Amino acid sequence: MGGQPLYLEPRLESRLRSLVHSPELLHTLTDALGSPLNVLVPDQLADNLARFRSVYGTHHLSGQVFLAHKANRSSALLRRLAATDAGVDVASLGELQHALGAGLTPDRITATGPKNPEFLWLAARTSVTVSLDTRDELEQLATLVGKYALPRTRVLLRLSGFEASGVRVLTRRSRFGTAVRETAPLLEAVERHADVLDLVGVAYHLDTTSLSEKALALEGCLRVLEECRSRGLRPRAVDIGGGFGVNYLADGGQWERYTTALTEAVMGIRPPLTHGGHGYGLRNEAGTLRGALGLYPAHRPVAAAGYLDELLSRSAASLGGRPLAALLLEHLYDLHIEPGRALLDQCGLTLTKVLEVRDDEAGGPLHIRLAAKADDVALEDHGVLMDPVVVPRHPMNADGADIGPGTTTGSGTGTEPVAAYLFGNLCLEADLITRRTVFLPHRPAPGDLLAFANTAGYCMDFHTTRAQHQPAARKVAAWQEGDRWRWCLDDQYWPTTPVGGAQ
Repeated sequence: MGGQPLYLEPRLESRLRSLVHSPELLHTLTDALGSPLNVLVPDQLADNLARFRSVYGTHHLSGQVFLAHKANRSSALLRRLAATDAGVDVASLGELQHALGAGLTPDRITATGPKNPEFLWLAARTSVTVSLDTRDELEQLATLVGKYALPRTRVLLRLSGFEASGVRVLTRRSRFGTAVRETAPLLEAVERHADVLDLVGVAYHLDTTSLSEKALALEGCLRVLEECRSRGLRPRAVDIGGGFGVNYLADGGQWERYTTALTEAVMGIRPPLTHGGHGYGLRNEAGTLRGALGLYPAHRPVAAAGYLDELLSRSAASLGGRPLAALLLEHLYDLHIEPGRALLDQCGLTLTKVLEVRDDEAGGPLHIRLAAKADDVALEDHGVLMDPVVVPRHPMNADGADIGPGTTTGSGTGTEPVAAYLFGNLCLEADLITRRTVFLPHRPAPGDLLAFANTAGYCMDFHTTRAQHQPAARKVAAWQEGDRWRWCLDDQYWPTTPVGGAQ
């Protein structure tokens, strides 16, 4: 195996850990519904929401938490969300229809993303707030509202291209939103269509987890809100989008060791750690390390609600150096957020059945073929490196030992750690569940399950296909009743399904 195993143990909170500790249930589910199978935990969504709400409370702020619907298509998650006080951010006509059908009222829905006339019409018809990216989009909406006698529509103006005075802060470009330097003509259009459009605030969407960039954008939005007020407009909210991050790994030391070892492997100092020498963005050019590591920082001590708290505590240099939260509170602005990945943290896992375990002829890592396609798991598509959890069909131990990397024992022929490549079931060389060498605590056997934890946010079905007539993963929702787990098909779940109802 070439040295000590380089585990990347997934972080498992109590619900997901309990679910993984239920091998009989998980095998029953996959035996009945096939592999791959997505298992969702809707009640965890409510817990995550409470953590975000606690940050609002700490800073004495009001506003709405909108789940970014695009992160998961689950009906169970959306219906559980409807049983809370949160809302949903929809980015397509289909998502809007889904949200309305799940029980979300229009005042709890915001429409974002690229829009066609049908999407805009239904949003306006049902009095959903619309986040507008361009003046053309604003004009299109205003025309629809006037032509079809639709209700006066609440709108947010999404902005981009924020700049700092003094010390330059690197900001990445976004195709969403109007550059702040073009705010004047946008506001003039709002004033011109005041009879059909009601400006409720401004917003931004940045594809980054950089606190400095997010703080700069929020500061810029506050300045634009002041400009709105100077024009006699009455904005009352700022929407800062998502991108709060997730801490996927249990041990930051494992992440540091792995990324260091990956760099050494790229440089030829140690044996390769990936299939075909893939460097995840790093490359060796004549003995010099080039490129940038294209991986999600899977261990993030500051993430989700903690990230929001730190962002709100940042100072606004151009607004007297006061904390951003204090400025929002002072002007009685509502703060809206749109977490996707962070609100779905620990809300589900993907089960895959082991079909075949082959020894490499050269004595390298095992080749493990799973009853799933790479698209069904999609961790690699998002640059997330994380070990699967082995769920044996016939456990060797019955003493309740922890089921996780480094501790699991199972039905394989050996109990020593093994290195492996995980392959999918498509007839393609490129169908790799993981490009990296995965280290497992023991050799799995055909019939065992590999559970990929924490896949609800984007990694579950955002990229899924039905290539080669292979099935897409089905979904079930699971919840706890005392010390027992219960389940139903995803589209059969409602908040009234669990005994006692939703909390």
